[in-house]
Amino acid sequence: MKLIASITSPFVRKVRVLIREAGKTDEIEEMMVATTPLATDSSVIAANPLGKIPALLRESGPAIYDSRVITRYLDTHWDLGLYPADRQWDVLTLEATADAILEAAVAIVYEARMRPAEYQYPEWVEAQWAKIDRALTAVEERWISNLLGPLDMGQIAIGVALSYVDFRLGDRNWRATRPELAKWHAEFAARKSMTDTVPE
Repeated sequence: MKLIASITSPFVRKVRVLIREAGKTDEIEEMMVATTPLATDSSVIAANPLGKIPALLRESGPAIYDSRVITRYLDTHWDLGLYPADRQWDVLTLEATADAILEAAVAIVYEARMRPAEYQYPEWVEAQWAKIDRALTAVEERWISNLLGPLDMGQIAIGVALSYVDFRLGDRNWRATRPELAKWHAEFAARKSMTDTVPE
């Protein structure tokens, strides 16, 4: 199989961390591309008409895309148990929360990078940060016990999301009021699957 990817995409990183946790790096070729919403790589469009990464090229059948679809596919394909039946809804909710954090964070980054300065909208940026802030507080207050359990896709997704906030929005200092989440992330970020996928 081939994964169409970018080294800095947090949605790609979720999949790359899963692959490494599964010990399956020899089964998937990672095809790194340079792509943006305004200049989408042709290989990305060929795999995903929406022009988004990651996309997974399988040996048979059309490419599949959206990181959550790919992680579920690989979890099933390799029988990893990262979506355990007894915790399935909690795991899916945590993964959805992580993806929403990433979507808001990417929106903030794109506002500064893609939009001319005279058209940037600070109030909209702060509204995106408010989503992230609320989500992180919810994880701190409601989901720490899930994060401390056996490895699952919710943990991978939250770990990647927090690392992306550090990478792109480090000045926001999310740790200041979330000591338990900060402690958990420090330990999770030290996993080899995470250190091997740190974006440049």
